[in-house]
Amino acid sequence: MTHIEELKDAVLAYADGVPEGAESEARVAFQALKEALERGEIRAAEPDGRGGWAVNAWVKAGILLGFRLGRLVPFPPAGPMGFLDKDTYGVRSFSPEDGVRVVPGGSAIREGSYVAPGVVCMPPMYVNAGAYVDEGTMIDSHALVGSCAQIGKRVHLSAGAQIGGVLEPAGAMPVIIEDEVLVGGNTGVYEGTIVRERAVLAPGTLLTGGTVVFDLVKDRMYRREEGRPLEIPAGAVVVPGTRPVRKGPGADAGIALYAPVIVKYRDEKTDTAVQLEELLR
Repeated sequence: MTHIEELKDAVLAYADGVPEGAESEARVAFQALKEALERGEIRAAEPDGRGGWAVNAWVKAGILLGFRLGRLVPFPPAGPMGFLDKDTYGVRSFSPEDGVRVVPGGSAIREGSYVAPGVVCMPPMYVNAGAYVDEGTMIDSHALVGSCAQIGKRVHLSAGAQIGGVLEPAGAMPVIIEDEVLVGGNTGVYEGTIVRERAVLAPGTLLTGGTVVFDLVKDRMYRREEGRPLEIPAGAVVVPGTRPVRKGPGADAGIALYAPVIVKYRDEKTDTAVQLEELLR
């Protein structure tokens, strides 16, 4: 039996509850899981080898176990502010050998998250437990990487970008941002949406489980379907748009509803614009 299989068995032993008197053993299992998450050995979701993504429900169950086990304790103050949180989820610290650049100014990266070498964190930003941030990614000011979100290589999360967390239920797909995606400022991606590699989300774009995305290039629509999350195609350039209400009082009043629109697919001009971010690294 491998180390990961042993860890899985240890975590699942407490997935439905911690028997009285077994808290110490459960904390040992959770601590091992948290350390494996921080090393990037396990993930809440990972590529399935067939072009899709698979949820590791047992990992998410272990993350939830940490919240159940945790006790509310005071954390060291930052300036005039004090903090209270579960003792199972402190704030990560890094050394120069980790290769992670955390610029001063109020950022926090929670324990139980993976942040790869070459990641740049501009203040203030936040990475929550269970998240995975791969090499060369930039997390800009006021950006959030939510619980269990999976961020690929060389992604740019622009200022104010919000990548939602999906922790419960344990089997639910978290938000996935694949390699070399540009997420524009004040963009929000939520509810298990998958953004495929090299896509560009223009500033202000919002993607949720209930969003319908219109592809003007391929003349089709993308939406969440039964058992499948909303997916943005590879290389798509998505901008905020609207669609008119077709009938009823809304139509009479000229009301239009929000609808993201794919206006093109990434080309050399788009790549030139995206490469400007390298000046910030």
